[in-house]
Amino acid sequence: QVQLVESGGGLVQPGGSLTLSCAASGFALSQVATGWFRQAPGKAREGLVWIARSGDTYYADSIKGRSTISRDGDKNTVTLEMNRLKPGDTARYFCATGRPSLYSSTYDLWGQGTQVTVSS
Repeated sequence: QVQLVESGGGLVQPGGSLTLSCAASGFALSQVATGWFRQAPGKAREGLVWIARSGDTYYADSIKGRSTISRDGDKNTVTLEMNRLKPGDTARYFCATGRPSLYSSTYDLWGQGTQVTVSS
């Protein structure tokens, strides 16, 4: 009933762009904070960005200036647009809902993730 599903991942060349979506069911994303995280094999989970219930946003340095988070209330989705992608962006990307932070511990609902691979 309560669920998050990520989509939009795939293979993209360095310098390219990708848009990830986080679709919620069973509750409204406008009533919670939504964060995006990524994890590559052998590396710790990294917080990327969050958007609060108010619409306020915060970006980690790793994606600041080349990514944009937004929320569509009608579709009940949160989107992460990523530009000028680098090989280091290769990871599985997760969305989560909870309280706004770049720490995974403040989120209590997670999606299954979507794979992003940046390679030529």
